[in-house]
Amino acid sequence: MTKIKNICCIGAGYVGGPTMAVIAQKCPHIKVTVVDVNAERIAAWNDSELANLPIYEPGLREVVAEARGRNLFFSTDVSAAIRDAEMIFMSVNTPTKTYGNGKGKAADLKYIELCARQIAKEATSDKIVVEKSTLPVRTAQAIKTILSNNQTSAKFQVLSNPEFLAEGTAIEDLYSPDRVLIGGEQTPEGAEAMEALTEIYANWVPRERILQTNVWSSELSKLVANAFLAQRISSINSISALCEKTEANVDEIAKAIGMDSRIGPKFLKASVGFGGSCFQKDILNLVYIARTYGLDEVADYWEQVIDLNDYQKRRFAQNIISKLNNTLSGKKIAMLGWAFKKDTNDTRESAAIYVADHLLNEQAEIHVYDPKVSESQIHKDLDYLQTRSPEENREMVQKVVDIEQALAGAHAVAILTEWDEFKTYDWAKLSALMMKPAFVFDGRNILDHEALRALGVNVYGIGR
Repeated sequence: MTKIKNICCIGAGYVGGPTMAVIAQKCPHIKVTVVDVNAERIAAWNDSELANLPIYEPGLREVVAEARGRNLFFSTDVSAAIRDAEMIFMSVNTPTKTYGNGKGKAADLKYIELCARQIAKEATSDKIVVEKSTLPVRTAQAIKTILSNNQTSAKFQVLSNPEFLAEGTAIEDLYSPDRVLIGGEQTPEGAEAMEALTEIYANWVPRERILQTNVWSSELSKLVANAFLAQRISSINSISALCEKTEANVDEIAKAIGMDSRIGPKFLKASVGFGGSCFQKDILNLVYIARTYGLDEVADYWEQVIDLNDYQKRRFAQNIISKLNNTLSGKKIAMLGWAFKKDTNDTRESAAIYVADHLLNEQAEIHVYDPKVSESQIHKDLDYLQTRSPEENREMVQKVVDIEQALAGAHAVAILTEWDEFKTYDWAKLSALMMKPAFVFDGRNILDHEALRALGVNVYGIGR
């Protein structure tokens, strides 16, 4: 069986960086090199003080500190890392296409193809190539075709090893995964390659949690897992709208149905909507694949999960507008949280972006406080929507240094990320800081609404 001594990971982002850091920590006998063409990102991973890692993730700094320089390395020399490695992880971005066939739904595989072509060009010995990025089903065949056209005698096995990480708990998820999924060709060579990757994870993951499947099942499993999780969120959010009309309490309903062992309590927390890099992108990809095979009813079903999520964000923003007498011009709105969830600096598809966009259309003045997201990222997110000019976004939206500065003189506060410090904040200070009457819009249902109402605050949650 192939014994892996050198691993290369192409892509030093949210998946590649933490995953390789944990593999290096748990497998000190294997050299792990993470490469990226983005020199600034690599420099941040190599920061001597570990203070400016490009990703914020609880526990990541300690893992990198232990392994970096021992058997974990970060480099821009992609070619050398490819040549030296027996196993190569492809962990590059696969955004939704913004052009051509499948625009707005299909995954854009240009970075995957470029990655495969570079591996084919540089490889001088046999390689196991591992898909770590989230990819459409049957992408492995396209990768295999590209690799087979290399100009040397090198042979390749392509595996699918999708990640199932939740940002904010990625290190914990890597330490103790529910399962590790490895898909490969159903041939002796494919079985040997799958076993080589299994041996790496078996250094810390019980073998009964490592599942080997055919490569197509592995590729599709990641899309389906994210679709099912997002579906649960959209389902409970649809009920939250009904609760607000009937005076039922969505939290009580979620608890009641979550105690049914057939349903379970996870992902039944009503909120302003889901975000992040995976859920929407993967569902749209699933929709595109279904339509490609003529399964329009299947595509329509999953597309509704996205439609409901968009509706929830619009509904939340419209509630703010209507409760403030349908006029936000000249009014200061404090937004607490910009990251799509707590314990991460990732803002991709964050509900905060779209809520802010709706409020800015009403000429609100928005002051944002988030402990991990920079002002430049906030403006970048809004500029991407192209609703207003960059100059207008910078004039109307600013980041502040703490909660007090956000609340001072605000007509309303909207909580968009469930950071722990928002839960523990002394909300009795509200009356001294905010305009009267004070309005709180709790988009994550994390506050004690009765206590706030006792302070004379108008508070509105989701489905409560």
